[in-house]
Amino acid sequence: MEKRTTNFRFLISGGGTGGHIFPAVSIANALREAQPDCDILFVGALGRMEMERVPAAGYKIVGLPVQGFDRKHLLRNIPILWNLFKSMRQVKRVIREFRPDVAIGVGGYASGAAMKVAARMGIPVLLQEQNGFAGVTNKLLKNDAAKICVAYEGMERFFPADKIILTGNPVRQNLTQGNRADAYKEFGFSPDKKTLLIIGGSLGARTINNSVKAHLKELTASGIQILWQTGKFYIDECRKAAEPYAGSGLIVTDFVARMDLAYAAADLVISRAGASSISELCLLGKPSVLVPSPNVAEDHQTHNAMALVRKNAAVLVKDADAENDLIATALALLSDAEKLEELSANVQTLAERDSARRIADEVMKLVK
Repeated sequence: MEKRTTNFRFLISGGGTGGHIFPAVSIANALREAQPDCDILFVGALGRMEMERVPAAGYKIVGLPVQGFDRKHLLRNIPILWNLFKSMRQVKRVIREFRPDVAIGVGGYASGAAMKVAARMGIPVLLQEQNGFAGVTNKLLKNDAAKICVAYEGMERFFPADKIILTGNPVRQNLTQGNRADAYKEFGFSPDKKTLLIIGGSLGARTINNSVKAHLKELTASGIQILWQTGKFYIDECRKAAEPYAGSGLIVTDFVARMDLAYAAADLVISRAGASSISELCLLGKPSVLVPSPNVAEDHQTHNAMALVRKNAAVLVKDADAENDLIATALALLSDAEKLEELSANVQTLAERDSARRIADEVMKLVK
């Protein structure tokens, strides 16, 4: 067994989507900033997004053969249970060799196995819950955790009140660095026109893309500027649909490398309502039309969106209504300067700042 050094060691687990991975990497970065000599090891699920994104961020990761349960076809869970058993044995070996001071779980399949084993082995566990409606993994782990960092008030519905700490969600650190002048230059936009940013997440959102395609004529005739991020699966069909409107202030792209500048340019954002997206909109004070995805567990995104809508900090359009209502709603908002200002002012009051650093501080308090 490797001889223990005096450096602090942290095990971070979770993933499956960018909504889990961005916070996990942000927490790792904050820990490294606070403790430059610390060792950090990630645990993820084989074949999932984290196996690429975490090494790209400069961290080591171990992959587990863990999968989500099939709630509709119970017999299909037999091999999934076997893989869970194998994953827990693998995590046990990893923890014996790495000997972390604290284990941090951010949700996702791998997090369930890793945090359960860590708790059994006497490692203090901190959970980070991004959503306003707690995920299955974190709910199952609530008794194993020493602390649970949350992004929304009222989470006593899911977790023991004495373990909850309101920290907000960590967001990508560079998003606050963009300014409008650089943004207009980057995208070739005019400062004299309103700008609409349309984003559907890293993979794109079919409903949002279909809604835009169905109303490209109205969008481009309105005189606004549009930055439309389609996601990689939809880029070809969306570019083809946009061809007749070339030169009308419409940019169609599968991926936006400079999201800081995209946000800086935007007067209004159309977005899904994932936890990371919501946190970014709050931090940057951006008015938004939210279209919660109906394809996520326990309708998390609607709960996330309603936390803003109830405070008059965003507008919600249901996924089922989007093709008819989304673009008309967005264009009406863009012509209502007073409403845009009101949404911006209200959404900024919901921002939790320095979330990653605050979570890192809570992690350090757990170091024995």
